[in-house]
Amino acid sequence: MNIVRTAMLLAFMTALFMGVGLLVGGKGGMMIALVIAVAMNFFSYWNSDRMVLSMYGAQEVDERTAPEYYGIVRDLAKNAGLPMPRVYVLNSEQPNAFATGRNPENAAVAASTGLLHALSYEEVAGVMAHELAHIQNRDTLTMTITATFAGAISMLANFAMFFGGSRDNNNPLGFVGILVTMIVAPFAAMLVQMAISRTREYSADRRGAEICGNPLWLASALKKIAMAAERVPNMSAERNPVTAHMFIINPLSGERMDNLFSTHPNTENRIAALEGLAQEMRQRSTEAVRPASPVRKSRSVPPTGWGRGGSEPPKGPWS
Repeated sequence: MNIVRTAMLLAFMTALFMGVGLLVGGKGGMMIALVIAVAMNFFSYWNSDRMVLSMYGAQEVDERTAPEYYGIVRDLAKNAGLPMPRVYVLNSEQPNAFATGRNPENAAVAASTGLLHALSYEEVAGVMAHELAHIQNRDTLTMTITATFAGAISMLANFAMFFGGSRDNNNPLGFVGILVTMIVAPFAAMLVQMAISRTREYSADRRGAEICGNPLWLASALKKIAMAAERVPNMSAERNPVTAHMFIINPLSGERMDNLFSTHPNTENRIAALEGLAQEMRQRSTEAVRPASPVRKSRSVPPTGWGRGGSEPPKGPWS
């Protein structure tokens, strides 16, 4: 059902983009919009992962530089039947994570230092399983293309401001068309982008819980991340809000409501769904989805005063 809904939303986005082109410049504008859409999709398909990782200054790690963190991703990828993605660390105190890449063979996962400091081994496993679920469901490509369309529609709206009033632009609706282009179309594009993101988060939560074998690991991680994200700003995300939907928890300030204006579902709703899944799995224990080779358990990271006047940060699964 999620795949069908997403396909419908993307089809609407494509039609909306071409419709904006029609309003801006008539049939010629519609064709130009189509060419721009194809070009932007081609570029984002091949370069989206590098663009996002560079935007956040992500550093690639391996088994030598981050053995526990890398080992978590390796074991989970094996459980999910996925190729090993590239593994990155973001230098950010806000606990968060995201996945990117055009397909499972060319994917990357990234976790912030804040997340790897604050969460236990099991909670990090739940988070990274969620990100691998996005890769397996090919959500990363879907969200990148949707964000590209939304940005392009806003760009066309700017064009309309300068060229929409021209007498020879073949705009079939005149001033009304300009208003629709400048106000309604970008707003509709924003709603579509957010709706796709919210739908995908629930699906990735469920699949991630299956990959790691315990829904409560992810539920506990979501609670900790959401609480910390309210207090710790992510300045890179604030400068690049178009990427907010990629994170496991919205990194931007001011998002609290589970409605069309939030890029993520309400965290409490997600936790409730995961707790329900855990109960389901207990009730049908003989049929429960378990990892082929369970992720080994390790120590939990003890609470410290780091970030509140403490001296050294704790050593988490990244060390």
